[in-house]
Amino acid sequence: MSAPPNWFFSACSFIGFVFVTIPLPWHFEAWNTGTCLYMIWTSLGCLVLFINSVVWNSDVINKAPVWCDISTKFMIGLAVAIPSASLCINRRLYHIVSVESVTKTRAEKRRDVLVDLAIGVGIPVLEMILHYIVQGHRFNIVEEFGCFPDTWNTTPAYLLVFAWPIAIGLVSASYCIRTIRELSIRRAQFKELLSANRNMTSGRYFRLMVLAGVEVMFTVPLGAFSIYLNASGAPVNRWVSWANTHYDFSRVEQIPSVVWHQNQLTVAGIELTRYVVVFCAFVFFALFGFADEARRNYRLAYTSFAKKVGLSTGTDSSATWSGTGSKPDASYHCGSGDMPVFITQRTERKRDSMASFSTSLSVGEFGSFDVTQEKQPYLPNSSMGTISKDTIPCPYADITLPTLPQLTLDVNAVPPHTPDAPHSRRSSIDV
Repeated sequence: MSAPPNWFFSACSFIGFVFVTIPLPWHFEAWNTGTCLYMIWTSLGCLVLFINSVVWNSDVINKAPVWCDISTKFMIGLAVAIPSASLCINRRLYHIVSVESVTKTRAEKRRDVLVDLAIGVGIPVLEMILHYIVQGHRFNIVEEFGCFPDTWNTTPAYLLVFAWPIAIGLVSASYCIRTIRELSIRRAQFKELLSANRNMTSGRYFRLMVLAGVEVMFTVPLGAFSIYLNASGAPVNRWVSWANTHYDFSRVEQIPSVVWHQNQLTVAGIELTRYVVVFCAFVFFALFGFADEARRNYRLAYTSFAKKVGLSTGTDSSATWSGTGSKPDASYHCGSGDMPVFITQRTERKRDSMASFSTSLSVGEFGSFDVTQEKQPYLPNSSMGTISKDTIPCPYADITLPTLPQLTLDVNAVPPHTPDAPHSRRSSIDV
């Protein structure tokens, strides 16, 4: 059985990194510690494996020793970090359906976060420390894979390193089984239990159950297969001493692809080590990348990006909107009609609805006229200007108001005032 080409893994690992990183911001808002830890560990794992597969695609030169020191320790912790994050998820789901009280105090929520951090971060860090006890030399460089951690195949290594994923997977499986049992018993109270969790809906709850269940199904078998590969691939050495295990610790073994491709068990172990992380990334995106909250955030992100670059984001079919949300200055040709339209300006004084020149033009409807009955055309008097049907304004065109005649006061046309009093008596106001 031939392994897929290295470029295929590089592409899959980078896509997995992007898939898991995109939903991370809004999962931080939900404050689900287990889910956030799962996403962080998986995305960083895909990124590290992608970098290694690109840098050491065709050689085994020790180009970046410090990077290899960091990345190999990270991979040791990653082997138990993803199962630990799954354990946090299963533990939280069980507590949601099994608690007697649906309300939690701030101190209880803070304690739950600290416990999740102790499981999802503390256990991987502890695994990195314990690995140093059985670390035979600094690291290996495997062509196409990159930096690879070394574990001296001795008896304590199975207890300190190889058995941890199986133990975590069994504990997580017990929580998963108990969650399903409690859910079947307290099905009637399920909505009430979810109401206490503001950021937890029924859809998200079941998607988390599927994610944690998939992790449980694969963690224990893969952990057992890893032990089988280490036990059958090379003889198990007995522990002699600390000095014997760390003899010539600074050396770096360089393994070309021609060498490690000759052993099928080695190929299976190396490919399984890196493809399982990509598999976790794709499973997460399949469950959460198309959910309602994901689509809503995709739309918000697209709208924000479109406004910055000036793209159109309007969805109204009757008018074209610019990227800034303003209507363009363009003229539109209205349909033919015999009824003139009069536009009146709003004044400060309220007028009776019957006295205004209102028509069937609706402001809420863009460019639609609802004429249900025939009306007689308005005949303006001699003091007003006339508007013909050829100059009917459209709703979005430049509206030209009728020009009113200028009102002038002719002093000579005013009749003289005849006072009631005699001419000898003057008024208090001189005219």
